[in-house]
Amino acid sequence: MFTAIVATVGALFSYMGGSTQANAVMYKNNAAIKKTEAANQWNYYQAKNAKQNLSELALEVVPAKKDFYLKEIERFKADKAEIKAKADALEAESSIWDHRSDEELHKHHRWEQATTALQISIALAAIALLTRKDWVKRAMYFVSALGLLLGVLAALHL
Repeated sequence: MFTAIVATVGALFSYMGGSTQANAVMYKNNAAIKKTEAANQWNYYQAKNAKQNLSELALEVVPAKKDFYLKEIERFKADKAEIKAKADALEAESSIWDHRSDEELHKHHRWEQATTALQISIALAAIALLTRKDWVKRAMYFVSALGLLLGVLAALHL
């Protein structure tokens, strides 16, 4: 009876471990996507910077179009500020997803530790049944309690 109960709880813990692992991978993927979007924005920023530099050079080379190039320089500066803000926001979002992935991975490890402890206690239950040794039975209860404690820690996100 004990083995059936522990096996059922172990199956639930295993499911939670798999779920948190899938979440960790998904969140890490989201972080990578946001990082790529941020890199694209930084490339766009650099392109605007190069155009601004060319306009500044043209301002010196073609003084007849001074007003036009001054307007272009100001437009590029405004564009760059907007692009920089967007890139910074994407970088921050990437960091958030990365942090969430790390948290899920930590929970995954806790669920896996709990599952492993319960699997060991099932093996100890079989050995206790075969050998009828009291110390094996006590070890089985101890390891089961440890597995349940780890499961509670995982559920509480500790």
